[in-house]
Amino acid sequence: MSTALGLPEPMTRRVVAAAGMAPSLFNTQPWKFRLRPDRIEVHADLGRRLIATDPEDRELRMACGAALFNLRLAVHAHGVTPVVCLTPGDVPAALAVIRRGAPSEQNHDDAALYRATGRRHTNRQPFLDTPVPEAYRRLLAHAALAEAADLHMVTAPTERSELRDIIAAADRQQRGNVVCRAELEAWAGYLRSRLDGVPLAASGPAPEPQDRWAFRDMGRGLSRVRPPGDDFESEPFIAVLTTPTDGPRAQVQAGQALQRVLLTATALGLTASFLSQPIEVAEQRRQLRRLLAGDRQPQAILRLGFGRAVTTTPRRDVADLLLREPVGVRP
Repeated sequence: MSTALGLPEPMTRRVVAAAGMAPSLFNTQPWKFRLRPDRIEVHADLGRRLIATDPEDRELRMACGAALFNLRLAVHAHGVTPVVCLTPGDVPAALAVIRRGAPSEQNHDDAALYRATGRRHTNRQPFLDTPVPEAYRRLLAHAALAEAADLHMVTAPTERSELRDIIAAADRQQRGNVVCRAELEAWAGYLRSRLDGVPLAASGPAPEPQDRWAFRDMGRGLSRVRPPGDDFESEPFIAVLTTPTDGPRAQVQAGQALQRVLLTATALGLTASFLSQPIEVAEQRRQLRRLLAGDRQPQAILRLGFGRAVTTTPRRDVADLLLREPVGVRP
């Protein structure tokens, strides 16, 4: 394995492994990294695209942005200040490049986030019916703001009702799309051993008629039937991550903001899952933008709260995350 940024091979491996712990739609892990002595490049793995569920590659780029944020934390944890360039002109195929800055010590808050990278897991199970404290909400909002994003808390009853309807409509459209269903079946609800996707044990319970929110059926109808009293929380804490602009660069930046929010939540003892459907369906995404009553661009819908430990999703080996060089190309 090559080294990068002056880090020895074991540290380089840990840095890439940390990047690979980022969240992604259906746990596709759609990222590749190229290691150079002077940089680490972040690339999209287009072989892992979800052409029906994520037709604009929006969530693919956000996943790469989340991996980039983990890279930043990991590099800094090893004493190197990460200097990040998005959509770099000198490496046109890359979504981002990290170069070496001056040696420096990671601050206490970011060190806590780095320690949380291995503990952060998407939780598709019911949460406890315990409200998220106001102080925690402020810290989550500050985390988004630190990465040039906004975390809009959906608290007003009318706004929550409209958002439920928007999510439900997007969910119905995707369930009625044969290609969306095929993608879900290819990536989720499986029993065999593999290094990506969402195994049945991590898929969460099957949706039931009493659910007020349209949770995606990641178990493809194979998930366990919920016993009485094991329903989803009655009033989940819902927040929409938004950015001031849109486009590929903004989506990578949104991924960094998303990961800072998720790691902050993990460090606080919270857990999270996604209600992504309106982000993926054009008409419902327009409705969501109108609901937010501004010119902000919605990038992710989060459900946050307190939950029990869950089964983790698998991760690819570091060697599988590295771009191979064509024959005859020198580093």
